[in-house]
Amino acid sequence: MSVRRLDPHAERARRNRLHPRHLEFARPAWRWTSADGVTRINPHALGAIGPNGIKRIDRSGASVEAAAGGTQASAEPSRRQVTIDTPTAYVAVVPELPEGRLSDHDRDLLGLARQLAEARGGAETGVAVVAVTFQAEVAGLEEAGADRRIDLSSQVDADSYAPEARLAALAAVETALAPAHWIFADDFPGGGDLGRRLAARLALAGDAAARAARAATRVWQFADGQTLSRAGDRQDIQRDVARVLLALPECAEPVSDTRHAATLLDLDASAGDASAAPGVIDRGRVAVDPQQIPLAQAPFILSAGRGVSDWEGYHHAAKVLGASEGASRVAVDDGYMPRARQVGATGTFVSASCYVAVGISGAVQHLQGITKCQRVVAINSDPSCDMVKRADFAIIGDGDAVLAAVCSQLGQPQPQPESGDSRHEEVRHDAA
Repeated sequence: MSVRRLDPHAERARRNRLHPRHLEFARPAWRWTSADGVTRINPHALGAIGPNGIKRIDRSGASVEAAAGGTQASAEPSRRQVTIDTPTAYVAVVPELPEGRLSDHDRDLLGLARQLAEARGGAETGVAVVAVTFQAEVAGLEEAGADRRIDLSSQVDADSYAPEARLAALAAVETALAPAHWIFADDFPGGGDLGRRLAARLALAGDAAARAARAATRVWQFADGQTLSRAGDRQDIQRDVARVLLALPECAEPVSDTRHAATLLDLDASAGDASAAPGVIDRGRVAVDPQQIPLAQAPFILSAGRGVSDWEGYHHAAKVLGASEGASRVAVDDGYMPRARQVGATGTFVSASCYVAVGISGAVQHLQGITKCQRVVAINSDPSCDMVKRADFAIIGDGDAVLAAVCSQLGQPQPQPESGDSRHEEVRHDAA
């Protein structure tokens, strides 16, 4: 008798349409029988997209079963392809690309660029959105709304701090394309600094009207042909759209209904002077203690919960991995970690590139706090806990043993206590 085995991760990805691997595990049938003999029906599959792009609901499931090869009808209309063969104007976006990926803020910037392009006629008049990056092979630009992309990685090292070299490279793009608008993220020392530098150069190179027009900072909305900028406690500043925009997060809705070409543009590298002697010299990265990084800004977090019993081994693993330490509310209440290291809705919201949860069951408040983490790894002995369900990758086993094995694999095992010392003291922190 053959026993049907279910992959819990595939089941969760199949049920969650927002999961990045949902389409990979989507069921080919609209009706199936579960392991316990209960008939399951996928309500999202009861329909098909007609030739005019309108979804037609057919609750009988006939349209799904009639699909060629048993493929499932998409729960959402497929993205409309937008292609601009010969652009007449450009709206340039310089995304931040933390960790080499498009962030939520970057997608908001591209969404704002699409709004500006549509206000000028969009694809009908040939207004294209061009993404200017200092990193090669950036994934996701097609879905984010970029019609063209410019790769400046050959001129400027993406990992170095070279604002003048980056400014010279952007000046070459300005000379070649003359974008109608430039959009940066209003943060420091990234787009906030580079955008202000470019605005100053454009003002010095322009006429009196151009010098009088200042860059729009802290932009959070575009409507009725004007932008709104945050002005602290005062009323928002409303003004005509400037050439250089420094936008805040959630300044626009990300692109979700269209797909674009993101065609690579080759510019003449000699148009700019990116190799000029810089006024700022990059001396390289400075080693920083991960525990001194604010938890909300930490890129790599090793978080511990009630399932951790060897706290000395946990601290040693965090040091070996170079991770910032975090904790669940239970570990903080028990006094094993300070209150400042608590992750969750009742502690700190984190947005790490990698979040490793060791011995954390996954209370709803904790899951709320890690919503913006790009990758979540769960180490837990309970395969049915909520943290394992949330994780992109899970290791089922004892957390202390897994951390000890990782340290040994990296060649830095935890030092063993002296044979004469049989005491085991647990370090506790003041929970107040």
